[in-house]
Amino acid sequence: MQVIGFVIFPKFQVLGFAVVTAFEVANVVVGEAIYDLRLLSEQGGLIRSSAGFAVETEAFGSTAVTEAQFDTIIIGAGMQVEATTPGLLDFVRDAALTSRRVAAPCIGAFTLAEAGLLDGRRATTHWAFARELQTRFPRLKVEEDRIFIIDGPIWTSAGMTAGIDLALAMIEKDLGADIARAVARNLVVYHRRAGGQSQFSALLELEPKSDRIQQALDYAKKNLKQPLSVEELAAVAHLSPRQFSRAFRTETGQSPAKAVENLRVETARLLMEQGRLSMDVIADETGFADRERMRRAFLRAFGQPPQTVRRNARLSP
Repeated sequence: MQVIGFVIFPKFQVLGFAVVTAFEVANVVVGEAIYDLRLLSEQGGLIRSSAGFAVETEAFGSTAVTEAQFDTIIIGAGMQVEATTPGLLDFVRDAALTSRRVAAPCIGAFTLAEAGLLDGRRATTHWAFARELQTRFPRLKVEEDRIFIIDGPIWTSAGMTAGIDLALAMIEKDLGADIARAVARNLVVYHRRAGGQSQFSALLELEPKSDRIQQALDYAKKNLKQPLSVEELAAVAHLSPRQFSRAFRTETGQSPAKAVENLRVETARLLMEQGRLSMDVIADETGFADRERMRRAFLRAFGQPPQTVRRNARLSP
């Protein structure tokens, strides 16, 4: 049995428990208690969350905790970066010496960094806090556009639901891909996103208000290899081209052409990170038609050519 300690503190963010749930579901899928889940805190007892309710925890210094052999320690996160107590830092440093892996979803990375565990390592965090993390702790390398990063025994992930991806990656490493996929299905999420995948989604940024515009976007996503003219998308939305263009810009803040380019860039980037197809094939499959058009689109979106994006992905484990 693998003992997992989930560390929380006052004003912890409740969504972090989604990480715990993934391991709980893994036990159900396997049919036995593979993971023993323990909630830990510095003082023990009831710890109040940012949502207002409290949960029962075991204290770092309690006999049960000091005698436990923790395979994995996961640091919870809050809604904002708070001062880290000396007791928490000492516990994290000790855990790094005795546990197989130490993880920190979201801004829990600040705790690992302050404890010195990220010195000389690559890490990620919620995109809104990435630059602050890099500024405060220049000895680590923050990759702010990653879902999760594994650097030796240290695991970090982006914010909120990215912790589920991190947990699924751990379950896959421990129990295999089939179990991880079964856990993902039980959680009703896509099988975990690759660690190198972008935290950002072109579809999420658009956020259309009406079903018609959403239907056109879904159609575009499924048919990127096609030219996707305004007339074609308007027909899918059952609007005239003029009505469609006006409604699209009003609801998304972008022109249809710009939105389609963003979808193509996002899809092309994912294909590059997977590393299986040539640049020519990717350009064709995503509707850019040729590498030069794709290169110009990448420069507009990321300030980097496709070759740099692929090279960076290959450097990531």
